[in-house]
Amino acid sequence: MGKSDPGQGLTSPDPLVREAYLMAYDYIDYVTAQPRPPSGPAPSPASAALRHAGDELLLRFPIFFRRWPRVFRDVTEETACSTLVTILDEHFAPTRRRDLAWSAVLSTYVLAGQMALHCQSRGMNAILPQLQHCVGSYVERVICPEIRDKGGWSGFVSRFGRKPSLEGQVKKVCCWSLVILTVGIFTYYIWKKRMT
Repeated sequence: MGKSDPGQGLTSPDPLVREAYLMAYDYIDYVTAQPRPPSGPAPSPASAALRHAGDELLLRFPIFFRRWPRVFRDVTEETACSTLVTILDEHFAPTRRRDLAWSAVLSTYVLAGQMALHCQSRGMNAILPQLQHCVGSYVERVICPEIRDKGGWSGFVSRFGRKPSLEGQVKKVCCWSLVILTVGIFTYYIWKKRMT
């Protein structure tokens, strides 16, 4: 696979496709950033959801990711993209593509991130932009047509986006209660002052 223009896809007139590439570029930058964890916000809600869900997946199921170094051990700069596409094609066999699950979309990006980490650990940093484009292109070709009928990336964001914690929700309720109480006291004070 030859070198590709890294900006291609990010400038697509189709917002669904642009987001697919943005997520690919951001996620691989995110997982390969040094030092870990990287600073800075995600460039979009879907990218933020991908970062969050990818981190959760790695924390909850680390054993699943231990097999990838064996699978990737013979990968070179020349074969990284073709190996990734072969694995993804097996994952998205035509019989399984009929009812695409958001978890399958997540695993596509996480697998690409694992390939990028493997390449980085082997000193193959030059291949990372090509991997970013490769996964963006794959998502454009295979996944975007499927999710277009699902309303785009909003389903991914609602499924994998960071949910407010119970503590955060309690704080929010307490703050609003305090505001309402303060307004009530202030209103009562002004009313009482007018009456006297």
